Amino acid sequence: MRRGFGCAAALRGLHTLTRHTHREVTIAYPIKSLPTLPVERAIKVIGGRWKVAILRHLFDRPKRLSELGQLLPNASQKVIIQQLREMEEHGIVFREIFKQVPPRVEYSATKLGLSLEPVITALCEWGYRHAAELNEIDLLEQCVLAPSTRDQQ
Repeated sequence: MRRGFGCAAALRGLHTLTRHTHREVTIAYPIKSLPTLPVERAIKVIGGRWKVAILRHLFDRPKRLSELGQLLPNASQKVIIQQLREMEEHGIVFREIFKQVPPRVEYSATKLGLSLEPVITALCEWGYRHAAELNEIDLLEQCVLAPSTRDQQ
């Protein structure tokens, strides 16, 4: 019986993060595993308080962190960064770092991320139907989609 991190990821191996200072420091952490059931996997990848909202804003064009912060005023910068990094790890967001002074970083939806646009649209529509069935339609916020989606409808 193996002991350790208590997850399947620990059995597959560890990632090693290396940072260079005056001496080399290595930190090991377990690989995050995703569920094996496809629907659970999809929900895990887009699940998170701000992930869908961030993706919606990245569907039309790349955005900088400050732009996303203005578009999502109720989300802290720390949480936005955390959600962006998780989506980057899952391959649905790309982070581009421009070599200039001061450094500039832009986030964009990858091809895989853009493939979620009809899924998110369908979930938005289902959310309206669900609220209507429960007579809670007046409690919903507007489900605003990126301009590219609205132009196609």
